[in-house]
Amino acid sequence: MANHVVRKLIPAVLFSLAVALVVAQPVHEATRGELLYATHCVTCHDAEVHWRDRKRVSDWASLRAEVARWQEMSSLGWNGEEIDEVSRYLQAVYYRNVKPE
Repeated sequence: MANHVVRKLIPAVLFSLAVALVVAQPVHEATRGELLYATHCVTCHDAEVHWRDRKRVSDWASLRAEVARWQEMSSLGWNGEEIDEVSRYLQAVYYRNVKPE
């Protein structure tokens, strides 16, 4: 009788472990730069804008300058830290060849 109970418990325990592993997977925590970009920029700037042939970004200074320019044109009023955060996000996702300062 004890073997019968154990045999019924094994699938339930395995299922519970599988559910626990799925639930325990790390959740992507967005950075402030990602949130700012998603909130204010992604409407006009989808991934294609970062892959076009005529890029204006060639180094960290030009990346930061573009972020500063566009936030000013959009009247976002970001401070230097917010510009840096968005620049770091874009560097990590789209401009990996650009080294942040």
